[in-house]
Amino acid sequence: MNRRIAGALRMLAGLGLAVTVGIQIGDRAANGAFDPWEYFSYFTIETTLLTIAVLIAGAALALRTARDPVAFTGIRMAVLTYSLITAGVFNLLLRGQPAHGYAGPDWPNEVMHVWAPLLLVLDWLLAPGRPALPWRSLWIVPAFPVAWAGYTFLRAAASGGTIYPYPFLDPATAGWSSVFGYIGALLVVLVGLGALAVLFSRRMRTRGGGVAHARAARS
Repeated sequence: MNRRIAGALRMLAGLGLAVTVGIQIGDRAANGAFDPWEYFSYFTIETTLLTIAVLIAGAALALRTARDPVAFTGIRMAVLTYSLITAGVFNLLLRGQPAHGYAGPDWPNEVMHVWAPLLLVLDWLLAPGRPALPWRSLWIVPAFPVAWAGYTFLRAAASGGTIYPYPFLDPATAGWSSVFGYIGALLVVLVGLGALAVLFSRRMRTRGGGVAHARAARS
């Protein structure tokens, strides 16, 4: 796969994902079930928006440059971990759970929780022009989830402790020890996934990058 093909595929995937989000919002709005504060507070939705931004920015870079910048690749790696964790949480913990309120069509959820993560994995493994990441780039991974968790608990407090986007974050489900256990476990998994992505980037020399560039990333 060359850079232009990778760029075109990223653009198609990013625009397709954006259309999926737009259709879901339109469907919910048409049925009187669209609450922007609620909708955009879900980690899945925020991850999907980050994925759209990364795919479209990555497409522009692939079409214009020979190699992705290290800073962008670090963000891309972090978004990959978020997408994988949303896929894991949805498919292992939330799939089949009864919907609260309007459910809407199933296929947008399948796109966000199955196909988008799969596309990001394939893009990470196959797309050319990825530099080797330094291990210090792993600090990026927990930054957004920790900020999101803080926002989530502040939002819940503002609602009187009644609004939680996911049942495993609600202390009424199994207590605060369970909540912090889930958060700790998810952060460990996120960083572990990021470490695997960094390791892959360092083991697989960027096509056309040469040995000197790979050595420069070993810091």
